[in-house]
Amino acid sequence: MNTVQQIYEVIQKKAPFQYQLGFDNAGFLVGRRNAPVDRVLIALDITRDVVDEAVELGAQLIVSHHPVIWEGVKQLTDVTPGGDLLLTMAEHGIAAICAHTNLDAVAEGVNDALACKLGLTQVEQLSQDGVDEQGNPYGIGRIGQVEAQSVETFAALVKERLDAACVRVVDSGTPVHRVAVGGGSCGSMLGDVVATGCDTFVTADVKYDVFLAAKAQGLNLLDAGHYPTENVVCPVLEGWLKEAFPDLRVEISQRHREVYHCV
Repeated sequence: MNTVQQIYEVIQKKAPFQYQLGFDNAGFLVGRRNAPVDRVLIALDITRDVVDEAVELGAQLIVSHHPVIWEGVKQLTDVTPGGDLLLTMAEHGIAAICAHTNLDAVAEGVNDALACKLGLTQVEQLSQDGVDEQGNPYGIGRIGQVEAQSVETFAALVKERLDAACVRVVDSGTPVHRVAVGGGSCGSMLGDVVATGCDTFVTADVKYDVFLAAKAQGLNLLDAGHYPTENVVCPVLEGWLKEAFPDLRVEISQRHREVYHCV
């Protein structure tokens, strides 16, 4: 029987947890490391719906992108939604491994998956955060190319490929060809994108002043939402675990969806 620790070690090899950013809380966050696992549920977030789904499926482990615990837990009761969620997981023997900014940065992670989903070619890194043990660079964001097209055409493709509720667009009047992507909240990387000579940037959670700055600098900016730009990594996690553990039942949550809709 596979254990939580063995599954953790596979994820650690693919997306080392020491690569996470300083504010992060990625890692093995809930459960017993030697607990047996024959079924894993994968989701972007560990929500009430996801935990209920895991309970119904009989999954002993949830692997997510966003950490289920962000800050120090001062009480573990059913008084708060977060406490109640963790109690439910503990009562049903459900462990949690969360790979966050480390998964954003590594090869095949969030940003490579996003670049692939949008059809980018000649993909390279946008930002380098460090070098791994083999001397390969890692970092958040990717740059690639698409066939030259209008911003509206590319925005429609982004919306369709990511199944986004909506895409907020700054059209700076330049055709889309050299594209940067940053899964999740990467608006702060606008300066890095401009410095690379990209004409277009796809990311999420963009603040008003960043839209203004993009327009002023002649950069097309597309905000496709946090969930759509990161959920692309769930099939990657599924593939890693199925390859490493052929006898393990691994599936992506069918209940976790974008939390909002656009009207």
